[in-house]
Amino acid sequence: MTTENVTARLVAERIEVAPGETLDLALVFEIRPGWHTYWRNPGDSGDPPRIEWTLPDGVEAGPLRWPRPELIPVGPLTNYGYSERAVHLIALSVPADWPIGEPVRIRADVDWLVCEEHCIPESGRFDLTLATAAGAGEAVGPAPIDPAQAEVFAAARAELPRGRIEGAVLGAAGTGLGLVIPADGLPQEIDGVWFFAGEWGLIEHAAQQSWRLVDGQLRIDLSPGALADQAAPDGLLVVADMRGEVRSYEIAAVRGSLPGTIPPDRPIGLPLAFVFALLGGLILNLMPCVFPILAMKALSLIHSLSGQGPEAARERVLHGLAYTAGVLLFFAGLAALLLALRAGGAAVGWGFQLQYPPFVAFMAYVFFVIGLSLSGAITIGARLMSLGGTGTGSGTAGAFGTGALAALVAAPCTAPFMGAALGYAVTLSWPLALAIMLTLGFGLALPFLVLSLVPRLARLLPKPGAWMETLKQALAFPMFAAAAWLVWVLSVQTGSGGVALVLGGLVLSAFGLWLRERTRSLPSARRRLGVAATSAALIGALYLGVTTDRLTAPVPSPGDESGSGLASEPYSPERLAAARAERRPVFVNMTAAWCITCLVNERVALSASDVARTFSDAGVLYLKGDWTNRDPAITAYLAEHGRNGVPLYVFYPPDGDPQVLPQILTEDLVRRAIRTSTQGSPGRDG
Repeated sequence: MTTENVTARLVAERIEVAPGETLDLALVFEIRPGWHTYWRNPGDSGDPPRIEWTLPDGVEAGPLRWPRPELIPVGPLTNYGYSERAVHLIALSVPADWPIGEPVRIRADVDWLVCEEHCIPESGRFDLTLATAAGAGEAVGPAPIDPAQAEVFAAARAELPRGRIEGAVLGAAGTGLGLVIPADGLPQEIDGVWFFAGEWGLIEHAAQQSWRLVDGQLRIDLSPGALADQAAPDGLLVVADMRGEVRSYEIAAVRGSLPGTIPPDRPIGLPLAFVFALLGGLILNLMPCVFPILAMKALSLIHSLSGQGPEAARERVLHGLAYTAGVLLFFAGLAALLLALRAGGAAVGWGFQLQYPPFVAFMAYVFFVIGLSLSGAITIGARLMSLGGTGTGSGTAGAFGTGALAALVAAPCTAPFMGAALGYAVTLSWPLALAIMLTLGFGLALPFLVLSLVPRLARLLPKPGAWMETLKQALAFPMFAAAAWLVWVLSVQTGSGGVALVLGGLVLSAFGLWLRERTRSLPSARRRLGVAATSAALIGALYLGVTTDRLTAPVPSPGDESGSGLASEPYSPERLAAARAERRPVFVNMTAAWCITCLVNERVALSASDVARTFSDAGVLYLKGDWTNRDPAITAYLAEHGRNGVPLYVFYPPDGDPQVLPQILTEDLVRRAIRTSTQGSPGRDG
């Protein structure tokens, strides 16, 4: 039968059947281009085909057999199904006492769903009559195959699973799931794999799946679905080899601890997570990018102390509350976006926004403009954000904007205590995770809030005077330094092409803001022309920043030192597993170009000649994972150790459990960890 979207038919492989035999039928769907039908688990939406049989007594029809599906993305969702053609085989058994010569008449009522952007339920009734003959049977073999259907059945069998792989294990891996499958029966040269869950809810269908071969096992990292603890841990493994051949295998896993994996750090617990988040937020105030913002608000607070009476006190309190509200609102939005992306299966962690080059370019513009404002070259900063301003009319709004700005510039940083708190937060329900991240923001806002609410403490600050303007201008230079640092981050992400685009954007930004200053006092017609020209320059700068997303940086060669005194190799799960199999000590450094703490640690603790000598004497392999751009393998590694961002330092001794080092490193700490763990190891000099 033929509908608007599907041509469907039910055919038999052989032209006749003998009593006691089993033959295959095929339900064939020829599907309209751009449309699709569904696998047994349709994925995020859809419905698989269903058959209701009307059969003579004794005749039995087996279940639908499912060829391997394909991934069908539909917006943010992903379905499992078939396009162009789908062939489902069904085994039909005829009883041994069936009368010879009597035809076998069968009827199948089939329902299916066919979809493009919208879905249409369709159905059809299929009648099939099979002849029987005395000549068929064991003595002379089965009846010949119908030549008209030979290609259909041969192609259908090629799409079926090659068998079932036993011994697979599904278990927790950090905040996600890991599936470990014995690789004995798989192709030796694997080019790609994908796991199709057999039931809805086991995994997020649209999430990325990273895989690796380790010690004769295939390891796949999965994002848990809504029913990850309840759905059956089975499905279909699809494997492509280097020659382009694609095979599939049924997987029936058991739940358990993953073999050959490292257990995550012991959870810190909810109370300690809140304490760590508060401490981490407090320490963020000392970061090079954040401290100038806090200093500018302190200047405005010093000036406000000159006011007396209830109105002045009320305004100081409102400033502190507005600043705190700006910080918390930004952190709430960032946390909500992070949790939503993770719930959707994205492999992201703290600082994920800086893995997007246009955002890095935007941040470089922001720091550059703030620097121009503080230096006195332009006045836009005082008008829009009241940074260090003394006015009272828009002070509350300015304080709110400054709080949001402080949170924005703090977002790239990871302070001590933050990593454990955030890593634990993402394992919790979203209200608790959001509460921990808001506590981090509250810690960032707390110093200025306390100074605003307790005038006695604020009066300990220096008296106002001409020095305030000098300090304000001096604070421009940390902002310019931050902009230069972000341009360097772009060079890592996008190469010299991205640097050229953003430098051009900075020139356009400076020109546009200078033009605005020059035309501010002109007559209205010329002032409007100046505003238009300024807007065009700023839009051009933003366009150049967005364009950086099209560029990629050259891949560094193995052994690049990247500013460290130690020769490193790029991190990969396979390289780590191979070194562990050799009982070789390994130091893993998970870092990113936009992580200030990471860069400081590398300069302070990992670039000294004594540290390099210790690594050499102990035969330590130094693996460096660069998270500057998104890397699902690094995200999975962080999650396995209960972390949500960089830095992360893990030392693997030749024997024994790995040791997670603190986020703030010193030379002595690194050397002591290596010497203590490798002392007395076979084949190593202490």
